[in-house]
Amino acid sequence: MTYLAKPRLHHPTLATNKVGYTRRDYEGKISTLCAGCGHDSISAAIIEACWELDIEPHRVAKLSGIGCSSKTPDYFLGASHGFNTVHGRMPSVLTGANLANRDLLYLGVSGDGDSASIGLGQFAHAMRRGVRMAYIVENNGVYGLTKGQFSATADEGSKSKKGAINTDSPVDLVAMALQLGATYVGRGFSGNKAQLVPLIKGAISHGGAAFIDVISPCVAFNNHPGSTKSYDYVREHNEAVSRIDFIHSREEISVEMTPGEVMDVRQHDGTLLRLRSLHPGYNPGDRHAAMAYMQRHQEMGEVVTGLLYVDPLATDLHTALNTSARPLNQLGPDALCPGSAALEKLNASLR
Repeated sequence: MTYLAKPRLHHPTLATNKVGYTRRDYEGKISTLCAGCGHDSISAAIIEACWELDIEPHRVAKLSGIGCSSKTPDYFLGASHGFNTVHGRMPSVLTGANLANRDLLYLGVSGDGDSASIGLGQFAHAMRRGVRMAYIVENNGVYGLTKGQFSATADEGSKSKKGAINTDSPVDLVAMALQLGATYVGRGFSGNKAQLVPLIKGAISHGGAAFIDVISPCVAFNNHPGSTKSYDYVREHNEAVSRIDFIHSREEISVEMTPGEVMDVRQHDGTLLRLRSLHPGYNPGDRHAAMAYMQRHQEMGEVVTGLLYVDPLATDLHTALNTSARPLNQLGPDALCPGSAALEKLNASLR
């Protein structure tokens, strides 16, 4: 539970990075997510990426919205700056913080409900404005906090825990990020740490808007009819004085893939998630080719993972607005309010 703090004692033999921190220094509170949740694997990948990049935790600002995914910043980088925003509003709050203090590294963590539904417009404008950030969506296709309804990213034809079939077309955040101008776009799988850690390291180090869609299966809502450990079976065969949900522990799903490999990953409910790792000859510098490649393999029933597109010469919102090289929150009254003469000069230049 989050009220149980992790021990602060570190073993003297723990390895440290170049700035003198151990991996433990990048951890947060104890996770309260379901056992085996892919979101915890993403948190572990973020911890590993920041440790390997030799980032001082206090230089990071982590922001999130609402949802299972948006709880996860509490589980990593406990010594960094953090802000949990209103549902779907993380991108605009992050944009304001970024404009005020460009010296921090910004990490936005969201979910498919937070970014693809109520926050879709916020997501779109953050991408097109080129806000320098690592935007990570922990994508499980369901609303985990409200009992597993389809989210906007659920594939058409997919089946819910209760057997309902999704008839809506999915929102593809990767395709939107590519179309809207993001300069670093990738997709990963929470169970493939070897691929995910480098993707996150690249996003954090990128000079513009970086987006990673991480497929992260929800272990709570894949139980199926016929199971004696399902919610329905227990409720039908148990006489209780109160109605209590129990989420059965699951083993984490992990895979190792070679470049160009296609792999069927069996989920807890027996369904298959087909992943394709990018071919070693793939060119991530062509935005239009990236969209075509992803859509072509999507029609084949495959989820393409890896670095889909990157612009090595990317610029950010500060470049577009020509803001001060010194962070705005460090400027004094004289610089922020130069007086009526400066205002008149500015107005004259606009006439």
